[in-house]
Amino acid sequence: MSIDKALLERSGSKCELCGDESGLSEYRVEPKDESIVICVNCASSIDEPTSNPNHWHCLNDSMWSQVPAVQVVAYRVLTKLGSQDLLDMMYLEEDVLEWANNGLVTEDIEFTRDSNGTILNEGDSVTIIKDLVVKGAGFTAKQGTTVKNIHIASPDSIEGRVNGTRIVLLSKFLKKL
Repeated sequence: MSIDKALLERSGSKCELCGDESGLSEYRVEPKDESIVICVNCASSIDEPTSNPNHWHCLNDSMWSQVPAVQVVAYRVLTKLGSQDLLDMMYLEEDVLEWANNGLVTEDIEFTRDSNGTILNEGDSVTIIKDLVVKGAGFTAKQGTTVKNIHIASPDSIEGRVNGTRIVLLSKFLKKL
């Protein structure tokens, strides 16, 4: 599919999400009849952004675009990634927010949250907020212990290494760093 000339001019012949100049295509932002220019990398994971979360660091810049369609796509991808801190910084006009939410397919995603309600993501670092007896391992995970590079085990627990042992911790006893 060829890209509309006005759309290419607006984008500067670059992906409007990450700035890549190769493999460009037009991406229709449902349910409105508006489009943005995206590259092959963005196109390959835009529907399932969790398959390549590191690629989407580019949204730190593109979420500030003045183009409503770009804002909508950035909002949707950040929502799917669970990037609540970036979503909290975004400001969308009411009609743009409604558009973003109308096209957002939610499967009632349950996020893993720490004791303060902050969403935890794969690879985050957390602090234990209470001494916890680790059953079967013969030690106590002390308050203030940092657990790095966590793995989400379920909506209410994570896996991580404490004292060299991989254990499961309830997220209600953790605080995101």
